Parts: sequence; structure tokens; C-alpha cells
Amino acid sequence: MIVNSSKNQILKCLTLIFFCLSLILFSQEKKNLLFIITDQQQYKALSIAGNKVLQTPNLDRLAKSGAYFKNAYTPMAVCGPARSAILTGMTVESTGVNNNDKTYFYNEEPVMTTLTFDEILTKNGYHCEYYGKWHVMSNHSKIYRNPKKFSKNGKSIFEHGGQNHVYMDYINKHFPQQDLEDDEFYDTFTKRAYTPDPIDSYYGYSWREAQKDEHNRRVQPDLHGELNVPAEHSFTAFQAKEAMSAIKRLKDTTFSLTLSIHMPHAPMTPTKPYYGMYPADDMVPPVSIDDAMANSPYKHTNGRMELPEYHDPEKIKYMISNYYGIINEIDDWMGEILKTLDENDLTDNTLIIFTSDHGEMLGAHGLREKNVFYEESSHIPLFISLPGEIKENTVVDGYISNVDLFSTILDYLNIDGNHDSDGTSLRDLIEEKDTDHGKYVVTEWDYRGPVSPNYMIVKDGWKLIIPYTKESTVINAMYNLNEDPHEMNNLLGSNPERFNYKNEAEELRQCLLEWLKENNSTRYDGVKERILI
Repeated sequence: MIVNSSKNQILKCLTLIFFCLSLILFSQEKKNLLFIITDQQQYKALSIAGNKVLQTPNLDRLAKSGAYFKNAYTPMAVCGPARSAILTGMTVESTGVNNNDKTYFYNEEPVMTTLTFDEILTKNGYHCEYYGKWHVMSNHSKIYRNPKKFSKNGKSIFEHGGQNHVYMDYINKHFPQQDLEDDEFYDTFTKRAYTPDPIDSYYGYSWREAQKDEHNRRVQPDLHGELNVPAEHSFTAFQAKEAMSAIKRLKDTTFSLTLSIHMPHAPMTPTKPYYGMYPADDMVPPVSIDDAMANSPYKHTNGRMELPEYHDPEKIKYMISNYYGIINEIDDWMGEILKTLDENDLTDNTLIIFTSDHGEMLGAHGLREKNVFYEESSHIPLFISLPGEIKENTVVDGYISNVDLFSTILDYLNIDGNHDSDGTSLRDLIEEKDTDHGKYVVTEWDYRGPVSPNYMIVKDGWKLIIPYTKESTVINAMYNLNEDPHEMNNLLGSNPERFNYKNEAEELRQCLLEWLKENNSTRYDGVKERILI
């Protein structure tokens, strides 16, 4: 009896030890990363952000599954610089990638010299793959292990436009090009027919007429209408299905998977059923569409004076309709991606991040695209989910930049080591710990030097926008977002009451100087000497 009792005790001890070891091993299990970034999605283009028209149930579900950041901003409101900053965790000045040309002409300048988060993850045993728009220096793509890296014409998916060529291989196989009808034109992404909307510069022309005049010379932002491609073969569908296939294939390994969706960037040519899903007649133009911008640094930005259709309240409705339709398509595919994670038992062990590189003006202030510090262009969506470590329904009010994502990823994936970064992990903000981080956020702009505002800082609902030299003739701007959310009233510049806001402007400048000093910026003296009022 004594012997049996001893055996039982030993068995119980061994069981307990095994259980404890299992818990330890489980806790040390490497977590996966699913990083999803859209292109040109403004922060308001989500139902969880208060949009009363657009429905995004799957993105809302993702936001509620973890942390939803209400005040996330782009490092710079243009594709290449923003993406370079996100991948490296470095400010735009630190990366040296201050314009798209430095990503178009790959590896010709010593820019973006620090490691990306995926390069670090690879060194730590992760299997990394990347799908969709790249648009940064190609020498940082060598670590990706996509099964297919080249299109039939030899283009790498990490070259400029490379993913487009891979997509063309796909769509040529599944939906061959068809002859144009008189009122159709070829879309630049798909090379398939679309029917223009009234906001499109081809509207009212036949393709034969357009070939004979200047209307044939257009760029992507001018394309708006219905794309004649089955929904299952759209560019977004193609990219989402590539990511889902990768998830299934990599379920038994530790992976970092990035899906970089080209949309809702122009051309804004959704397919059925997304085209017309939000009827143009029901769309409401931005409040600021009629802004005369007499006291604004952006009066002549993005061809505003030469493109009156973008401050035409009736025409802009079509752009909004198409934009919402494209985002609804993204949301549908996000549902399929999340379902794929669930079906492969990966949800509980995957850090999911959803964001965008920058926003879209969508007619606000009569502007299109990005390139400015207005909220529609600089304020972006951000959700971070990790079951068991990030509480559901966490709402973060603090001001943050996407530069912070690099450190956040390494933090939650338990990657040790000293890694160069200008950002800060968002973990303390998420867990509501005492931190100075999140009190303000800075966004940069240095595309063409101080011929336009170079810095934006937002703090406590106040926004200051200034160049980085004393000599620049660009108008200083400051907005009270709490009282003027549409940024119609510049409190500085030629405002006769500007001296009443000296204290607020100076406080914001001091915070900006603090940020510049922390990041070893060469612009410190210029900002310090700048006359605000």
C-alpha cells in the first residue's frame, strides 16, 4: 500500500512537472505576424470611426478584437517615404527616403540603410513573405521567400510595378482582354475596360475621340468608373487570395506575412457589385469642398486650381461612391483572411496589424490624393490584435505615428537586441501604463524642400503646420481641431487675430523642437528660428 501510494505521488509530481513545462514551452512559442497595409485609406473610411454610410463589419471586428488607435498618423503623406519609415521604424529624415523617386530608382543612393522588421525577424528564425505593393528599396526584399518572385516577362515583384506584372499574368489567363465599346477606356492597373463616371476626364468622350486629343494624357487619379472585370478577378481579390494561400501553406511554421493592398488608391474603378454599392446620388460631399483657402499653404496643391472637378459637389459624389465601394471590397476580403486564420488555428498565436500608408483628400478643400497635412491625408486607421496579450475593445486615444510599428512588432514578438529605431513601442499605451509617449505626434514632408510646409505636430487637438526654415515664404498654419474639425480656419497666417494664439503656437513649436532633438534632426535650428506670427 505504501509502495503504491509512493508511485501515485511520483506520477502526480511528474504530471505536474510535465504540465508546467508545457505551459513554459507554450508561453515561449513564437508568435506569427500578419501585417496588412492598404494604400490611401483615410481614417474616417471605417464604420468604427463613425462613418454613417460606409459599412466595414470585418475591419470593425478586427479593431474590436484588440487595440483601436483613434489618433494614428502617417510618417509622411506619400507612398514610398511612408512605407520606408514603417518598415525601418525610422523618421523620413533618418531613412533619407523623402520622395517616391528614391524608391523608383532603386539602390542608387545611400538611403534606407537600417534593417527592416522583416530582416530582423528573418535573423530570428522567421519565414517571411510579402504580397502586394512594395514601393521601397529593393535591396531590402532579398529575405522574402515567396514561391513566385517573377512575372512571365522577368519583372521581379519587388521592382517598381512588379506586382502589377504578376497580376497581369493572372488576369490574362482568367479574363482575357476584350475589345472596347465606344464609351469604354482601358484601366491603367488591369488593362481592362471601364466605363467612366462624370468626374473622369474621359467622360463624354469615345475612346476614338480621346486618342486624337489631349484627353488621352492622364494619370491614375483621373480614372473613375465601373471596371468590366469579374469581382473574383479584381486586383484586390488577387492579392487577398495570394495571402490566404500563404497562410494555409505556412500554418506549420513561424511566419511574418505582409499583405500590401494597392487599393483604395486610384484608379478608383471598382467592379460589380462594389461599383454602385453606395449610390453616388446618396453621397455627401466634404464640408470643406467649397473652402476658398485664401489663408492656406495648400491653395495651389495637387493641381487644385486646374482640376475643378474635385471641388464640384456633384462630381465628387462619384469619387466617394467608388472609394467606398473599393473599401467595402477590401473589408469583404479581410473577412475571408480572418476566416482563413481561424480555420487553420492561427488566430490565437498571430499578431495582426492593420493600417494604411496615408489617407485620401476625397474632395476635402477641393483636393484629391494626399501630400498635405490635412486630416484626410495624414490621419490613418490602425488596429493591433493579439489574443491573450491585447485586451479586446481597447481604445487608444494617444497620438502616435506609424514609425512606432517597428518597435511594437519586435516588442510583442519578443525579439531581443538593440535595434535602431526612432519610434517607440505602443505596448505601454495599449496597456494603459504611465508613459509620456502619445502626448503629441509629428508628421514630416520634405518632397521639394521648404516650398511647402515641412512639419505637422498635433497635440491636445491643436495642429501646427510650418516649414523648416526662417526664410520660407510659405504660410504658417494652426488649427483647433476640437472647434474646427474640417480645418477651415487657419488661426495664423493672415488671420487678424493671430496674436491671440501666440502661446498655443509656441507650445506646439517647443514640442516639435523636442522631437527634432530626440531624433538628431538637422532641421532643429531652422524650426527654432522660424517666425510663427
